[in-house]
Amino acid sequence: MFLGVDGGGTKTAFALVDRQGHVLARHEESSAYYLEVGMDGAAAVLARGCAALFAGAGVTAGDVAFAFFGLPAYGEDRAVQPQLDALPRAVLGHGRYLCGNDMVCSWAGSLACADGISVIAGTGSMAYGEFKGQRARAGGWGELFSDEGSAYWIARAGLALFSRMSDGRAPRGPLHALMRTRLALRDDLDLCQVVYGELKGERSKVAALSRLVSEAAAQGDFQAAAILESAAVEVAALVDAVRRQLGAGPGTEVAVSYSGGLFGAEGPLRAPFARALAGSGAGPYRLVAPRLPPVLGAALYAALNAGTPLDSAALERLAGAK
Repeated sequence: MFLGVDGGGTKTAFALVDRQGHVLARHEESSAYYLEVGMDGAAAVLARGCAALFAGAGVTAGDVAFAFFGLPAYGEDRAVQPQLDALPRAVLGHGRYLCGNDMVCSWAGSLACADGISVIAGTGSMAYGEFKGQRARAGGWGELFSDEGSAYWIARAGLALFSRMSDGRAPRGPLHALMRTRLALRDDLDLCQVVYGELKGERSKVAALSRLVSEAAAQGDFQAAAILESAAVEVAALVDAVRRQLGAGPGTEVAVSYSGGLFGAEGPLRAPFARALAGSGAGPYRLVAPRLPPVLGAALYAALNAGTPLDSAALERLAGAK
C-alpha cells in the first residue's frame, strides 16, 4: 500500500491507497507549516495523522510499501531540509519514503502525474509543472513578498481596502460594514487589535479573512471584486512563468489544472482564473478539472516513485473515490 501526505498552510491530509486503487483510509490534521508551528509542531502533526490513519485502516507503518510526504516550504531553506527529510523516518520507522514540496501533490493529483501545469491557490500560492521530462515551479516565495493571488494575499488586500475606506481614501462599499460586523469592531481602528493581537498576524488566520472579500464582492462591492480579478491574473501569471521554464513552444497546448481552497466548489477564483488564462498570450492552454485531490495525488506519486505506478483501472477506481 502507498501513503500520501499533503501538507498545507491550513491543514494536512493523509491517505492510504492500495495497488488496485482502493482508498483504505483518510485523515486530516492541522497545519504542518513548520515556519508557523515549529519543527516539533510539524513532527507532532505527522505523527498524529499517521497514527490515526494506520489505526483506521488496521495496518502498521511496516505495511507501507512507499510514502510521499508533500510538505509546505520544503526545499526553500537548505539549512532545515535535513530535519524535514528526517521527520517521516521517525513516524514510519523505515526509509521507504520521499519528501518534496506540497506543490507536487497538487500536480500529481490534478493531472494524475501526466504532463501539464498545476496551480495552487489556498493559504499560499504557487505553480508546478512537468513537460517532456522537464520540471519547473513559480511563486511560493512566502507571504511576506510573494504568494500572489493566494488567500493571504487577498486578505491583506482586503484589509488595506478597509483601511482606505475608513480613512476616506476609497469610497465605502459593502466590505466596510461586513468587516466591522464579522470582526465585531466597535471602532475601525480596532482592526489593528484583531489582526495584530487576537490573530497575532498568523498566516493561516489572516488568510481566512479572504472570505470577507469574496462575500463583499458577492454583495456588489466592485472594489472587492477587483481584488479577486487581480488575484486571478496573478495566479495565471504563475502558469505562464512555468510554461516558459518548461520550454513549451508557441502553439503547443498545455493542460492546466488547479487545487486549493480558492478553487473549491464555490471558490472565488474559478471563473476569473478561467478568463485570465484564456486571455493569456502565452497559451494555448486546456483548463481541466482536477482528477484527484492532492492527498490522493501524493499516494499516486508514492506508487510512481516506488517503481509500481498504478494502472489505468486503478486510476479510474481512485478517481471514483475522490
